[in-house]
Amino acid sequence: MENKQLDVSSAKAVLLGALAPGVNGPTWNTLKSAFLMLGSCLAVMLGLAFSSSDSSLILHVGFLVLIAATLFVLLSWFLSQIGLVSVEQQMREMDLIPDDHRN
Repeated sequence: MENKQLDVSSAKAVLLGALAPGVNGPTWNTLKSAFLMLGSCLAVMLGLAFSSSDSSLILHVGFLVLIAATLFVLLSWFLSQIGLVSVEQQMREMDLIPDDHRN
């Protein structure tokens, strides 16, 4: 049996990850980069809150940082439990490529 690697762009893989069951590698990388950008924005906001010396603003932004960190930890834990799915497997489940094992 011949194993062929499908050439799928990252954008198409992320779109497949949104529509098909499971999470593929490019989708997880996109989520991690989105969380990195969110973390950098929240770090800037926290720095500005500390420079303004407004305790309610510091508390509010700190709570947003806590929510974002908790969400990232829970997503990482969830994906470590279920594992990642290959793009080819997602394409087979959506019948975008033929499956040789079906009757």
